[in-house]
Amino acid sequence: MKQVQFSDLGLKPYKDAWEYQEMLLQENVALKGAARAVGEYDVRTLPTIDRLLFTEHEPVYTLGKSGKEAHVLLDGQQLAQKGISYFHINRGGDITFHGPGQIVGYPILDLEHFKTDLGWYLRSLEEVIILTLAEYGLQAERSPGETGVWLDASVKGRERKICAMGIRCSRWVTMHGFALNVNTNLNYFNFIIPCGILGKQVTSLEKELGRPVPMDEVKQHLKTNFENVFGVQLV
Repeated sequence: MKQVQFSDLGLKPYKDAWEYQEMLLQENVALKGAARAVGEYDVRTLPTIDRLLFTEHEPVYTLGKSGKEAHVLLDGQQLAQKGISYFHINRGGDITFHGPGQIVGYPILDLEHFKTDLGWYLRSLEEVIILTLAEYGLQAERSPGETGVWLDASVKGRERKICAMGIRCSRWVTMHGFALNVNTNLNYFNFIIPCGILGKQVTSLEKELGRPVPMDEVKQHLKTNFENVFGVQLV
């Protein structure tokens, strides 16, 4: 069974986590380039390392490369007053929030070890979240044309996004990933247009269940479901 190295980085500044991901991605890209240069490029024996990182961040808004700055409803001074960082980054998607009480997952995977299909990859990440929420009796689902995981996605006026997703991929190596709201302070979403989508709510496990949920418990469910969906062993 394919092994994936797992690390829980704990509470980590966003910029540090971004740079760490970028370093791991570039290491894998360099390994693939070196193998291709000497004519030993075999996807079955590529020496790239697959990883799954978990972390939490202090309050931060991140805007994807195709996002609109107008979807951030605060100016620089207001962001500073509220203690919120802001980064325009190189993933897909629009604006989102990261903060304490939210589990952020960053898979650094060489998709040549799995399947070279970004649609398949995103649907697989969504399935990990859907299965995890089912552990708590929540029937989560996808929303057609919108990446991420939702509750009541097909019920107009009740749509609630509980997990945002955005990725970058270079030479089939991924970075960035998902952000699952567990005990997240949802007030931070009032100052942005989440994912650039108007008229839809954001929710959390805590809000849906009416109680705080142990972060370690959710992490264990995520790890188990990641192993099952991707057919790997986390080590």
